[in-house]
Amino acid sequence: MNRKERSEPTDPELLEEAKKRKASSILHAGLIGFMVGIVIYSAVKNTWGLLTLIPLYFIYRLLKKPKK
Repeated sequence: MNRKERSEPTDPELLEEAKKRKASSILHAGLIGFMVGIVIYSAVKNTWGLLTLIPLYFIYRLLKKPKK
């Protein structure tokens, strides 16, 4: 086997990686939705403070996560 052939991922490896990314995307979307709900609830109750800032920070970190 050539070194070039070995470094390329196989089809099953690519399929497995795609499944992991899809599951991760769904989880991140759910977490962001949950945190946006917390922010909206906080805004409706007129309580701008720590309850609002923490979810906003985590939303920012999830969206700006470096891609590999």
